[in-house]
Amino acid sequence: MERLAIIAGSGALPVELAEDHTKAVLVSLAGMSHDLPQTREHHFEKLGGLFADLKAQGVNEVVFAGGMSRPDLDPANFDPFMAETAPRLMAAFQQGDDHLLRLIMTLFEEQGLAIRGAHELLPEAKAPRGLVTGPTPSDQNLADAARGAEILATLSPLDLGQGCVVASGLCLGIETLQGTDALLDFVARTPAHLHRSAGVFIKAPKVGQDLRVDMPAIGPETVKHVAEAGLAGIALAAERVLILDRVRTLGLAASLGVFIYGLEEI
Repeated sequence: MERLAIIAGSGALPVELAEDHTKAVLVSLAGMSHDLPQTREHHFEKLGGLFADLKAQGVNEVVFAGGMSRPDLDPANFDPFMAETAPRLMAAFQQGDDHLLRLIMTLFEEQGLAIRGAHELLPEAKAPRGLVTGPTPSDQNLADAARGAEILATLSPLDLGQGCVVASGLCLGIETLQGTDALLDFVARTPAHLHRSAGVFIKAPKVGQDLRVDMPAIGPETVKHVAEAGLAGIALAAERVLILDRVRTLGLAASLGVFIYGLEEI
């Protein structure tokens, strides 16, 4: 019999998963913000204890949901499992987020825990192809979206981020460790003369990214910041980006005149 655990980070995704999977075990890692009550809290420095607890609860599947920051680690607090794993972990910490996430997934799988993707458990949240809401994008908007997709694909091997902004073929910014909100704030403060047209925010996973963890997502705050930055809309990799708090997100985009469009090839 399958039993799911939700490893909860920040944002709407863990809440939506918990509402849809009411029998799931809810887990949080100390220091990681989340919006779920009554989670079983564990420390990343004591992963051995987390694995023991999951097995005691009969868990054999886990889903990572929501934003998670890199934890601060003190080797003095490591349990025996983490002490043994430390060389692998420290090597991954020196590389990009993808390397670290792949190692964490491997550690869970080595414990006999299957990793489920949020998009598998909430398939209705995946961005569809074509216009989702808002005004029809112009030819320039679609050209900017295609240019943004090219930029993200080129940057993928560098493991930088999952988003960028393009206006009239020119890149106004790329997402880095600071995240989407920081990117859109930067674009909002870009001098008006550099905006030859209302640009587009493009969001897509990195090439070859394992979508079971860290799948890109947008929500109402993304739409709000896109509008504040004076952009025409949002282009998403269809089927590979989640639209969270869907009713509110789409309603806000429509009311602000921001299009959301799913790109079939990105």
